[in-house]
Order: sequence, then C-alpha cells, then structure tokens
Amino acid sequence: MLDVIELFGERATRDELGLGGVRDAFADLLFPGTSTIQTRAKYFLFVPWIYLTLEEKQVAPDRVEHRARKLEVELMNVIASSGDSSGLIGKRARENVRRLASSVYWLGLETWGIRLFPGSEDQYHRSLKLFYARRQGRPSRQDFGGETPPDPDICNWHGGIPAAPPSFPQGITFDLSQPEAEYLRERVLANCPRSFLAHILRTRISVGEVDACWDLAHDVPDVFTEQLTHGRNFSEIMWGAQLLYNLMLAELRPWPEQIDEYREALTEWWELLTRRRDDLRNWDRRRFWQIVRGANPQVSFPAQAFVNQWINAVLVTANVAGIVDGQATRALIDRREYALKRGQSRLKNRRALELWNGAAGAGQMDLRWNAAKSIVSDILPSLGN
Repeated sequence: MLDVIELFGERATRDELGLGGVRDAFADLLFPGTSTIQTRAKYFLFVPWIYLTLEEKQVAPDRVEHRARKLEVELMNVIASSGDSSGLIGKRARENVRRLASSVYWLGLETWGIRLFPGSEDQYHRSLKLFYARRQGRPSRQDFGGETPPDPDICNWHGGIPAAPPSFPQGITFDLSQPEAEYLRERVLANCPRSFLAHILRTRISVGEVDACWDLAHDVPDVFTEQLTHGRNFSEIMWGAQLLYNLMLAELRPWPEQIDEYREALTEWWELLTRRRDDLRNWDRRRFWQIVRGANPQVSFPAQAFVNQWINAVLVTANVAGIVDGQATRALIDRREYALKRGQSRLKNRRALELWNGAAGAGQMDLRWNAAKSIVSDILPSLGN
C-alpha cells in the first residue's frame, strides 16, 4: 500500500459504497485545501521551498522530478531524527515511498493561493524550460530580500512565502515560526474566507479536544451551523451502511471475530441514531441536496438514490435487527457495490473478498476533520497575540 495511506489505514480512507462525492462536498465547503491524507501544516511550506530551491538553481526540467524527490527524502530523514516525527509522510518507507508530500499537498497549495502555476505537478516540471527563458534578466529572490519578484506572469509561487532557512532541509522541524504561521493563516483567510477553516483560524477556536467538527456547531455563524448539521446527519446515518457492508464481507469469509465486532458496532450505531431520531426525522433533505449539488455538481444520480434509499430504510425500521438482518437493506448494499465495481465486487468475487483485510471503509466519515484539526493545531499555537 502507499505509505501515506497506511498512516490512516484502509478502515477510514476507502470509499467502498461511492459516498465520497457527498462527503467531499461538505469537506470542501468546511475545510478547503485539505485532504484526508494531509498530516502537518508545514508541508504547505516544505513543498514550495523545495521547488523554489530548484528554480533558483535552474535545474533542467528532465531532472527536476528526480532532484525534488531527493530533497523530499532528505527532508524525511531530517525530520525522522528530530523530536517530532508525528505525521511524517514516508516515515517508514523513506526512499521507497510511493507518494510524496508534494503530490499530497499539490491541490491544497493552489486552493490556498500558495501555488500560482495552474497545472499538474508533471506539467509544472515540463514548463520550467520556458519559465527559465522568460526569467532571464529578471531580478532574483535575493534582490527582493528572499521574496519572489513581483511579476505574477513569471511566478509559479506566491511572492510572500517566508524564505526557507539557509540550511534547508537540514535542521528542519515541523514547528512553525510566528511569521510562517501568520503567513499560512493569511493565505486561508485571503483565498477561502467563507470557509469554516477560515473561521476557526480567524477567531482562534481551540480544537485540540474536539472529536468531531460538528461539536463546534454552536456559537458560530448560521451558515456553518447548517453545513455542520447536514454533514453530521449524513455521516452518522450512512455509517451504518459502511458497517453493514463490512459485516456482510465478514460473514462471507467467514470471519467470526469480525462478525462479532461489526454486529456490536452496528448496535452502538443504532443507539447513536436512536438518540438523534427526532432530528433525523425532521432533517430537511431537500436543503441537504441543494448544498451538496452546489458544492459538487458531479455527485451522480445513483449515489443520490442510494443515500436516499438507505436513509428511508433506516427511518422506517423499528430496531437494529431490521437493518442488520433485513433483506431489503442487505440487497441495497449488494446492488450498490456491484454497480460500482462489477466483476471486482467483494460480495461477488471470491478473490476480491480474500484481499479484504477486515475493515474496508468502515470508519465513520469525519469530513476531513482529523486532517484539518492537525493543521489548525500546528498554526494556532504559533501565532502572535
């Protein structure tokens, strides 16, 4: 598996039932520029520092990918030997890491307005020959006190990025200096001002002990209360579908320990829903789908139909046994997985079932809260008063 995926495990990151489009609609509204596999805020500086270093040296386009990887591996080794390596991408694989931090953070760097180049990482590499030619005779970063010269037509990166330490990547840690933290906060406020992430950074909400983002749905502007409430309802009610899918796999294996685990988890899930049943019955699903389609128009009709059918089944069922052992709910899961995977359906294909490790997409969707909380927890303590 990709080393970075292993940081979080298959339990939470897999999207076995095609719920990712709806989940990401809320995650993008609340925490733009993040992804489930982001780990630490300083990677938003590490990546541009690496490429700015290579740009200054005018590394040839056909060599820049290799040189960038070499710097990323060197950075891994430096941080691994520091006192804080939590969240280090490639911590175990090191030079064999399959997915580098630069690819993990590439989209987020654009969303936060740190990366100005509009294309993919590969397109960026190939564009450097023309970039060097256009930059000939222009002033360098040294001429502007370490900042990028103010000419957006020939800049791949935002001009206000704090300069990398002279010894970079040697001596680097995940700790943010006050100017670095203030810069990242400013980028979010400038480019994602209406997001919940910006609200947290603007008002400096303490998030360290907050288990779920919807636990913050009080004393915040109504727009965030609405988004958090709809996201919570979706996350909690669809968690049962994820658990039932894994129970069905455990029964097919058969795997007695996992069968017991998922039946117990489904009982706890039902108890959670029972406490919130009135809220769920009064849920304005028309408004829910308006928000989803506004944030992600590409959510498919089959995905919407599956979600609605599952919600309807849950709300009219009297007890957990009706969900766990009901033919209708099991058939709904079966049809949905087959529609997504066809011949690779684990419920149909014995070989695909054998590759199941006991937990595929079984974790409750947190709308990227864990990643966002980690990033916020890096930035806020380093800000000035």
